[in-house]
Amino acid sequence: MKKMALHWKIIIGLFLGILWAVLSGFFGWSEFTSGWIAPWGRIFINLLKLIAIPLVLFSIVGGIVGLGDPKQLGRMGVRTLLLYLSTTVVAVSLGLLIVNVVQPGTWMDDSVRKENRIAYELWAQQEGQQVHDDISLLSDPANSTLVAEVAKRRGFDEDESVQSRLKQAQSQKESGPLTFLEDMVPANVFKAMTDNGSMLKVIFFALFFGIALLFIPDATAKPVVDLVNGLSEVFLKMVDLIMMAAPFFVFALMAGIVSEIAGDNPAKIFELFKGLTWYSLSVLGGLLLMAFVIYPTIMKFFVKRLSFKGFLKGISPAQMLAFSTSSSAATLPVTLECVEENLEVDPKVSSFVLPIGATVNMDGTSLYQAVAVIFLAQMHMIDLNLAQQLTIILTATLASIGSAAIPSAGLVMLMIVLSSVGLNPAWIGIILPVDRILDMVRTVVNVTGDATVATVIGELKSEE
Repeated sequence: MKKMALHWKIIIGLFLGILWAVLSGFFGWSEFTSGWIAPWGRIFINLLKLIAIPLVLFSIVGGIVGLGDPKQLGRMGVRTLLLYLSTTVVAVSLGLLIVNVVQPGTWMDDSVRKENRIAYELWAQQEGQQVHDDISLLSDPANSTLVAEVAKRRGFDEDESVQSRLKQAQSQKESGPLTFLEDMVPANVFKAMTDNGSMLKVIFFALFFGIALLFIPDATAKPVVDLVNGLSEVFLKMVDLIMMAAPFFVFALMAGIVSEIAGDNPAKIFELFKGLTWYSLSVLGGLLLMAFVIYPTIMKFFVKRLSFKGFLKGISPAQMLAFSTSSSAATLPVTLECVEENLEVDPKVSSFVLPIGATVNMDGTSLYQAVAVIFLAQMHMIDLNLAQQLTIILTATLASIGSAAIPSAGLVMLMIVLSSVGLNPAWIGIILPVDRILDMVRTVVNVTGDATVATVIGELKSEE
């Protein structure tokens, strides 16, 4: 008998978790769920947070070192990296534009969003985080009963120095014009590694370290590179081991999160899924625009010999495999074959450009991260300002370099992006019900973007 694939087990666990939450609401089991089932979901989040920083650190360093000697990269290498970074920035910016226009997080009932806001403030208070705006529902006496109810249901202590928390918010230092840049550079990288909220500093260090490795003699760099690659493999294996238990963890996570939001009122579950529907449509809309508007525009500008219809026909086998596997890495051999044989790109170009793309070019993943972060913020009545949204663009772009080309790696990276703007990384559980289908579509976009850049680079090289 054929063994069931892991992703099907995860999907079954996910729906069983939602079903449990619904039954919990009908039969008044929410206290049992929060006490005996939800903790396993939090353990899952903690395990992912445990490996997020080292995984990103070693993946980015390994990815940069894998580019080779900077002196030999030449014009093709510079063009490749610039195109990949440009399409990623466009993808994130498009995602931010769509989610700010559609505002999927505001389509839920105001009472549900109000409870989410209170839970966010309680979490921020507990974590010593800065709230993002001047709204304070905790200090309003009219909300005291609701605060107590939400705190009890979600495991917070509502009596925990609310006034001191507000004073901390009021005493926040004035941000200067270069504060954003200053905050990117760590004074102590080891201290930065102890805080998931300092991920941008870790990414800066990883980029700096990887670039420095390229400029020292091979004999000196080799032991360091071997160590980095070995450690990267270890942390990827840790992901594999965690994912072996993912069906159970996802069941617990979904049961806990949905039950925490809904309590003993199942109607709130349907409000949650109404918001998820608009979120899914926003992500899919952005991904389709990337695939059928942005990439065709790039192709039309640079590659005259190919119509976009011909381009899509040429890479369709790779797209189908990407959709079914949700893995750019697993699709890479087929992508190489399609680009070389169907699109007639020089193998010297494709063998250089496509493996780099499978590592650093995650347009679909980056777009989804941007939409997901803003959606979750809107859902919790949080307005992220322009500087914070620029942080999302930068973090999502740089985190895509360290995003492993494996199914659901984007979820780990999403935790990093959430942490970078001071939001609760455990919120990834809210979007899990629709993540699998979106993961399949965004992988198609990732692979299509890789093939687009490879075709453009091949065309530019042939014209020289």
